[in-house]
Amino acid sequence: MKIQPLGDRIIVKPLEAEEKTKGGIVLPETAKEKPQEGKVLAVGKGKVKEDGTVQPLELKAGDRVLYGKYSGTEITSPEGEEVLIMREEDVFAVVK
Repeated sequence: MKIQPLGDRIIVKPLEAEEKTKGGIVLPETAKEKPQEGKVLAVGKGKVKEDGTVQPLELKAGDRVLYGKYSGTEITSPEGEEVLIMREEDVFAVVK
């Protein structure tokens, strides 16, 4: 990845939306929900606190995370991937 996020921002690759429901019904492209789970590709150095020190991020590249449905800003990476750039605080949880 040739994009390095700044500060407390992270870059997330959304995981693919489900093709089928739990009951086995195949979903058309227009009915798929926007994914809310993704993989962290890159992280910034951390949040700068008021006293000037840098608080490192809890997340690291490779983490699988859950985030809000409309969190982040969609961008296209130089490699042509659709990714999200968001603040670490927009992440709700890490999937273990």
